[in-house]
Order: sequence, then structure tokens, then C-alpha cells
Amino acid sequence: MDYQLVKRWDTRFKRIATIMEPSENKTSAWVENRLKQHLLQIEKDLNKDEDHAFVDNLLRYSKGFWKGLFTFYDHPQLPRTNNDLELFFRRAKVRHRRITGSRTWNRYIIRHGENIVFVENIMSEEEGLHKIQNVSYSAYKNEADKWDQRVSEHTKQRRFKRDPETYLNNIEAKWKRHN
Repeated sequence: MDYQLVKRWDTRFKRIATIMEPSENKTSAWVENRLKQHLLQIEKDLNKDEDHAFVDNLLRYSKGFWKGLFTFYDHPQLPRTNNDLELFFRRAKVRHRRITGSRTWNRYIIRHGENIVFVENIMSEEEGLHKIQNVSYSAYKNEADKWDQRVSEHTKQRRFKRDPETYLNNIEAKWKRHN
């Protein structure tokens, strides 16, 4: 690949980085509009055959992330990227795999969802016990009921997927017993 070609592309990336650089003075509307203008300019300027793949990839990639890309300019409490969240889930997934030996964790995440976040953020057993002891019984009972309801729904879905005929026959039998 030609050095000048890569340098031309790199110049466009650097300009995008400058446009997207966080600042208190920037709003999401301003950044979105400025980036849109810059992408149109890139499309106009880089019109040689060797530029086509680069421009096409840049535009498709940008379009894929466009919705939500500018939110943090108007809401500084939101992180600019979700990298930390991705790393958190990766660490949790690796731990789950190490413990269970299972490569998939779909059932685990569906069943234990928010509790994974609680467990992964506890530094010691004492800290975990302290947090649990500070929860009132009524708050615990309320969350336990919500949990049971959610798990029950997933259990029904899993049973239906595994054997729809048996699942439906059981529902019909229950209906007949109650009517």
C-alpha cells in the first residue's frame, strides 16, 4: 500500500478525532452536524478507485454507530464509550467459564442478571455480608418476588422450547383441573 494513500486517509481520521474530542463547549447537535459535513467532504474528496474501500467502510461504520454516538456531549455523566462495561462483562464471563468450564453463559446471564453485577463488584466476603445485612426484610422480599417472577418466565420459555407438546399438554391439564 502506498504511503501517501495511507497518509491521506490518516489525515481524515485525525480530523474526525478532533471533531469528536470532548469539550464543554460542544453540543451533540454541533458535533453531529460537523461530523456529517466532514464525512460528506471525505466522500467528495476521496473519489479515486483506491479510496473506494476506505470511504465505503468509514461511512458504513459511522452509520452503524451514529445513533447514540453524540449523546454524551449533552449528558456528561454518561461515559463516552462503553469500553469499561465491555471489560466488566468480559471479566465476568471469563470467571464464569473458569468456574463452570462452559463456553456459553446465556442461561447464566438470563438467570442471574443483576446479581452478577453485585457479586463482581464486591471486594471481600465481609463487604458482601455488610451490604446484605443493610437490606430490610421487606425490600429483600420485594426483590425476591420480582426475581421469582422473572425466573418463572424464563423457565416457562425454556420448557416450551425443549418440548412444546408436553408443555402445552401440562397447561391444558392444569386448565381442566381448575375448571
